Amino acid sequence: MSEYPPGDERYGEDPDVPYEQRQEERTFEQQLSEQRPYDDQEPEEGGDPGADSPDEPLRAADLALIEAGSRTLRTQVTPPSPADDVPSRPANPEVDRELRAVEEELLGRWPETRLEPSLDRMSALVDVLGQPQRAYPSIHITGTNGKTSTARMIERLLLAFDLRTGRYTSPHVQSVTERITLDGTPISAERFIETYRDLRPYVELVDGRQPHRLSFFEVLTAMAYAAFADAPVDVAVVEVGMGGSWDATNVIDSQVAVVTPISLDHTDRLGGTTGEIAAEKAGIVKKDATAVFAQQPADAAKVLLKRAAEMDATVAREGQEFGVLHREVAVGGQLLTLKGLGGEYEQVFLPLHGEHQAHNAALALAAVEAFFGIGSVHQRSLDLDTVRAAFAAVTSPGRLEVVRRSPTVVLDAAHNPGGAQATAAAIGEVFGFTHLVGVVGASADKDVRGLLEAFEPVFAEVVVTRNSTSRAMDVDELAALAVEVFGGDRVQVEPRLDDALEAAVTLAEDEGAYAGAGVLVTGSVITVGEARLLLGRN
Repeated sequence: MSEYPPGDERYGEDPDVPYEQRQEERTFEQQLSEQRPYDDQEPEEGGDPGADSPDEPLRAADLALIEAGSRTLRTQVTPPSPADDVPSRPANPEVDRELRAVEEELLGRWPETRLEPSLDRMSALVDVLGQPQRAYPSIHITGTNGKTSTARMIERLLLAFDLRTGRYTSPHVQSVTERITLDGTPISAERFIETYRDLRPYVELVDGRQPHRLSFFEVLTAMAYAAFADAPVDVAVVEVGMGGSWDATNVIDSQVAVVTPISLDHTDRLGGTTGEIAAEKAGIVKKDATAVFAQQPADAAKVLLKRAAEMDATVAREGQEFGVLHREVAVGGQLLTLKGLGGEYEQVFLPLHGEHQAHNAALALAAVEAFFGIGSVHQRSLDLDTVRAAFAAVTSPGRLEVVRRSPTVVLDAAHNPGGAQATAAAIGEVFGFTHLVGVVGASADKDVRGLLEAFEPVFAEVVVTRNSTSRAMDVDELAALAVEVFGGDRVQVEPRLDDALEAAVTLAEDEGAYAGAGVLVTGSVITVGEARLLLGRN
């Protein structure tokens, strides 16, 4: 276990990131603007983090290419929908400078150097802030995959019922401000900066009283809780960073605890079995709460139910009290019949692809019903038309997101075997590609072999690459794994992500206009976010 719970794919707050990497980590945009070189080696202590790797030439960053998007790659890019809520960098240069300065300060926060799972620092911070997380009710979400999509669905449902919402999710796709949203919209850069500056004196006060400074994720979590209290919101939807019991978010006392499907990820921190992982995640279930559980492996289900019994929590289980009764693929998404805690909801259109998203929708619906007391206090259903309108407005950037046509380019943030299996199944169901080229850039701390094996049946060819962060797996190591899984004739290596995208598009185009070829970019939220920028999204 990590000394503290942040755990995330961006900004180095994942406990798996070594100290040296964390110290030198910068945001993608910052690295590019600084024209910093990259290498795949962790710098030696006291060494120059920009020094050449002995095994690989420096990777030159091209800010104009990334932020404007490659002209070739942007040909026939699908325009962003009006609901696309991924913010770009601030247009005002002064605001952008101030935001970068805040990001830099956050990135300089305390790194994970010791194993001491604790909420001490976070509890101390919210104490001096006056317990802002207690100013509103909340819905708390943990699990291995599907947390962010489920959170976004819960948020849309609550908004549709005229509640003011705050949503805190991680990681972000492109901008750190995505993580804190009010009424479904990421807070502005100006408000993000103001919130940080308001909290900084209290953060420094707690830093001085603790053995270690607060982490990036702890400070950002406090910022979210403070922003929600200041708004004020009627309800907060909060996603954990990692685990549950000792996650920084777990200073809230939520009346509804949601657990998405649990599978193996962060095994060195959370445990080597789904049951052990469930023991950590079950920590978000509080006294007299309602626990809403997705379908789980048997050992995980046993652990979760035990925790619920110990907390006298009301339990709602997928497949028992709620679930997906029917689903069919539709243009732009799928049409669902959902069983909720209060009855059936027919003809619900969800503009997201894949069976896993249907199950996320059932989980979100049950969570909102539980929040309103349906199934326990009230024996009724939610208004069907309102539920339909809410689900029809759901977005989830970077989750089977189509960003280009001819050939079709899809982005998906799958970064572990469980997520990859769900994505592979959805790709086969929805798109009908006859020749799919994968672009994979994974983080070195993940089960990359398992991820590649999940995609092997659906990728005709794979282009292995890396994203810009020091967490990225060395491209040669990734290529070696890919050759073992796919065979040498199906693997192409392109160290630069822009070159990898160009190569994959070319491979797909070589199949001909009518061959049903496509490209799937995957392996990491970071990779997907950078590909999104390259392809001109925001």
